[in-house]
Amino acid sequence: MSAFILLGGSTSFIPADAEINRAALFSSSIRLPIWRRATLSLRGSASSKTSIIAEGTASKKPARGITKPGPVSPAMQAFLGVGEIPRTQALKHIWDYIKANNLQDPENKKIIVCDEKLKSILGGRDRVGFLDISGLLNPHFK
Repeated sequence: MSAFILLGGSTSFIPADAEINRAALFSSSIRLPIWRRATLSLRGSASSKTSIIAEGTASKKPARGITKPGPVSPAMQAFLGVGEIPRTQALKHIWDYIKANNLQDPENKKIIVCDEKLKSILGGRDRVGFLDISGLLNPHFK
């Protein structure tokens, strides 16, 4: 990729791999598109990349939808130990519990063999498909 730079009224051609003075990138004599300035300034250290990325994500939006903490049913509170949690985190805790207690069917890992604790939150079912878990959590979130 190459860039055209306007220097004092004349256009100059600069190859993409050419070293450019970073201080001159933002001076008034060099006119580069904003996207090109960003790519040229990223050629520095990794810390400059992370600082530019961090600047773009400085204003964090409040959680919405499934990432927003919400109240859970008493059965789910007994299982998780918290009164409010996002659906995503609840599902993550359930999967951690399944893996820690080796509750996946050894022949078909897509099937979860429920113990008494899991049966209390998964509708009393003995076996549950891994795709069904998120749907069975619906009654626990108000």
